[in-house]
Amino acid sequence: MTANPTATEPTLLTLPTPGDWLPWMAERGDAQLAETRRLVDDLKAQRPADAREVLRIWNEAQTALGNAASIGSLFSEVHPEREVRDRAESLMQEVQKLDTDLGLDTELYAVFAELDGSGLDADASRVLEHTLRDFRRSGVDRDEATRARLRELSEQAILLSQEFSKNIREDVRSIRVRPEQLAGMPQDWIDAHPADDDGLVTVTTDYPDVIPFRTFAHDAEARRELVTQFLTIAWPANDEVLQKLFAVRREHASLLGYATWADFDAEVKMIKTGDAIGEFIDRITALSGERAQRDKAVLLERLRQDRPDATDIDGADATYYAELVRKEQHAVDAQRVRTYFPFEAVRQGLLDVTGRLFGLDWTPVAQGDAGTWHADVATYDVAKDGERIGRIHLDLHPRDGKYKHAAQFDLVRGLRGVQLPEGVLVCNFNRGLMEHDEVVTLFHEFGHLVHHVLGGDQEWVRFSGVATEWDFVEAPSQMLEEWAWDADVLGTFARNAEGETIPADLVAAMREADDFGKGYDARTQMFYAALSYDFHVHETPDLTARLRELMGRYSVLPYIEATHMQCHFGHLDGYSSAYYTYMWSLVIAKDMFSAFDRQDLFDPEVARAYRDKVLAQGGRRDAADLVADFLGRPYTFDAYAAWLGE
Repeated sequence: MTANPTATEPTLLTLPTPGDWLPWMAERGDAQLAETRRLVDDLKAQRPADAREVLRIWNEAQTALGNAASIGSLFSEVHPEREVRDRAESLMQEVQKLDTDLGLDTELYAVFAELDGSGLDADASRVLEHTLRDFRRSGVDRDEATRARLRELSEQAILLSQEFSKNIREDVRSIRVRPEQLAGMPQDWIDAHPADDDGLVTVTTDYPDVIPFRTFAHDAEARRELVTQFLTIAWPANDEVLQKLFAVRREHASLLGYATWADFDAEVKMIKTGDAIGEFIDRITALSGERAQRDKAVLLERLRQDRPDATDIDGADATYYAELVRKEQHAVDAQRVRTYFPFEAVRQGLLDVTGRLFGLDWTPVAQGDAGTWHADVATYDVAKDGERIGRIHLDLHPRDGKYKHAAQFDLVRGLRGVQLPEGVLVCNFNRGLMEHDEVVTLFHEFGHLVHHVLGGDQEWVRFSGVATEWDFVEAPSQMLEEWAWDADVLGTFARNAEGETIPADLVAAMREADDFGKGYDARTQMFYAALSYDFHVHETPDLTARLRELMGRYSVLPYIEATHMQCHFGHLDGYSSAYYTYMWSLVIAKDMFSAFDRQDLFDPEVARAYRDKVLAQGGRRDAADLVADFLGRPYTFDAYAAWLGE
């Protein structure tokens, strides 16, 4: 499926039938790469003088390359067959190599550099401006030896990234405990974890096990053992991988004339400079410091009721005692709360809520028609005002060889008149009752999916979907979390086995309880942000030692001995030096949410304005301009500071 400017009916991707995935992956990948090369060769041979014609052909080439990248990126992480995952990884290597080659192609660069863009409209001018910027940042204007080295570094980076991800994906650790050590765990969880022939129960480091276990299990030693295993996933393999990846990035940035990788990476984000990242981290650290210490003191006081000699509390106990504080001091029992959130009802409720909010219809597509890669995947066509605008696939349960975290992947980037946007939500929830935190996570990730589909009606693939600056992309998904905390919204789908709707006073108590801990949560986020920033700015011989030092400076929770959290901190790959973006986006999300009436989160006027002025714009404008257009003013820290102080 290639970009065709004469097409009038945009199409959906036809996925293969079982047994045909491996040849399909090869055929589609090879065809899209070949189409990219053909279009680029034509562009260099023809060298059109008309700027818009050059951009049109480049748009088709970028669409084809993106089509190959999307299936490679997704199916290397989710396909149940190892052979298909391996072929997808190989495809991603080919995509990255071609992308690097194009960025360093001096002949291709000359086609763009010589254009007169004075007659272009705003969108086309933006495409040209960003394309020239991409060429400069790729090193096309460097000497031949430097370009060759940049090409080598790019190829090394993709291999290291894939190795890093695979080590995390395939290293599932576990502990075995006696049945009595499950005291405190929800009964449905216990029922799903029978003892083996030795009379022991296996608890894994996958999310459906580790999250409830560290939250509810009374046995402190078992909790600590599991958390320690969780924090050593992919150790020691990924420690070496990270050192190589950081070295590649340092050299890459240096060859392009940047002081650090953070400076190179930040240039195309809202924050603009590496130094500004450090300043932002310190600003949030100071803003949240007093609240963080106050919250931690409450946790430590509760721990001392059980262990009078305790002098500190760490991550092996913090989640468990935070749950006790919420239960005992805020009258919120998470085990009671979860009875209102059976998975199937939550999934349908999410669709109903977002459909009503954004004026969308989600129509289930039969698996035989959708051709999905696993029986767990649920597919929906998306319509707005009666017209189909895209398709989504929900892959929400864990399995061997699958991506271990939660994320939205592109399957197809939308291009007006050519191809409809298709997105995939990849999560790891159990099939029974969900923790409310998991419900919030599902709303968050679905926010990316909505952004991808609504932003997919674009003339230029460059601006399609979640195509804003990377430190804004979390804001829309963090916004959608707010609907998972509203009593009226939850009342539309949150019901227990007796059919009783979740009580409004319980939701109010949940919100109050959630306020507890947001101070030390902010500090934890700043520790993660400092880790991703610091590792990319300073050469660090011992990553674990530096992690321990940064944890002492930014987190209020101490380091757990013999752990190496950096080895399974997947964002060190994808986000590199920019993990700060989660908090940066949250500041903006809180400000955007201030435009909504908390008494009526479905107010159609403000919801449609947000949909049309922010989400549907994709990357057509800078994120700060999108936000200002929606709010009627530039964004500020005020709403975030007020929320932190509540």
